[in-house]
Amino acid sequence: MSLIVKICGLSTPDMLDAALDAGADMVGFVFFAPSPRNVSFKAASALESRVRGRAQKVALSVDADDTLLSYVVDALGPDILQLHGDESPLRVAAVKARFKLPVMKAIAVETKGDLAAIARYAAVADRLLFDARAPREATRPGGLGKTFDWRLLQNLDPGVPFMLSGGLDADNVGEAVRVTCAPGVDVSSGVERAPGEKDADKIHAFVRAARGATKASPSGGVGALP
Repeated sequence: MSLIVKICGLSTPDMLDAALDAGADMVGFVFFAPSPRNVSFKAASALESRVRGRAQKVALSVDADDTLLSYVVDALGPDILQLHGDESPLRVAAVKARFKLPVMKAIAVETKGDLAAIARYAAVADRLLFDARAPREATRPGGLGKTFDWRLLQNLDPGVPFMLSGGLDADNVGEAVRVTCAPGVDVSSGVERAPGEKDADKIHAFVRAARGATKASPSGGVGALP
């Protein structure tokens, strides 16, 4: 089964085209003002037309209210809503019910104790994304190039599809996939030359490395997201 590859934090036509040409399965757009990858509604609308069904569009927000999410949905027409803040399981369920879209919930991981949240979110989210916990002084919860101990996810079966994020790049994604057997990987800062500035060569290298990890795995592949 194919590994799902998501390139997140896209904000310009050329970088979106690079992700699509590289074969990304998901392309992510950030709607969070403190992020250097934040995209305006106008820009998102223009970018949306370039995807043309070649990948799934993921809209990332952080503790957004329904008004903001309504603007996001209208501008991008996302296939998936990614909730990357402190949204409770109740809030996740409410977003799904309100917008009638699949929801991917990010869970911050630093220690084994952080995995206790899995059962609560797996009961309401369509997918989970495991990201490194941001430092206390950080202004945003992700996209910081920070990894966590992937061994915490060994033999994990959360009951729903999941993705691995946090400090991934072309040099370490192969090991990350082999350690976790994650059915999907998500990258943002790992394919940038500077915060918010994607690099086409790094995008292509990351996708190649991720696909290569799948082919090299003993089982011949990993589980796919539905």
